[in-house]
Amino acid sequence: MSAAGERLVQAARGWIGTPYVHRATKGVGCDCLGLIRGLWRELLSAEPEAVPPYSMDWSEPQGEERLWAAALRHMAMKDSDDAAPGDVLLFRMRQGAVAKHLGLQAHVGVSASFIHAYARHGVVESPLSPPWQRRIVARFVFPEEVS
Repeated sequence: MSAAGERLVQAARGWIGTPYVHRATKGVGCDCLGLIRGLWRELLSAEPEAVPPYSMDWSEPQGEERLWAAALRHMAMKDSDDAAPGDVLLFRMRQGAVAKHLGLQAHVGVSASFIHAYARHGVVESPLSPPWQRRIVARFVFPEEVS
């Protein structure tokens, strides 16, 4: 595991147990974007852009990939076959829907896992099981300043 990936995973594990709260970024709770935003603030600096209000449907009615576009503005996309701890994972929760869930890869290989904020569960580390793997549509890395 790279030093940057290890630092991200350790920081994310510090969020485990944080309650799920839509649009929050710790304190009272967080959602999946709030987890990634909070890690950015902990390990890099201020967030690179203000996050506009967003609903639970993440612009599904409009079919806009807002979360994907924002990730592309601030992180490097990487090959889906190049999994590493510390990768930011973007998930499409159902076929034909916009991608609207984020997580952080914690382990790779047979014991693959990821850390994410999940409604009714809070921040947890979950197995990256085949159903979750099938939902991954993009993989990103934080900017180099993390290392």
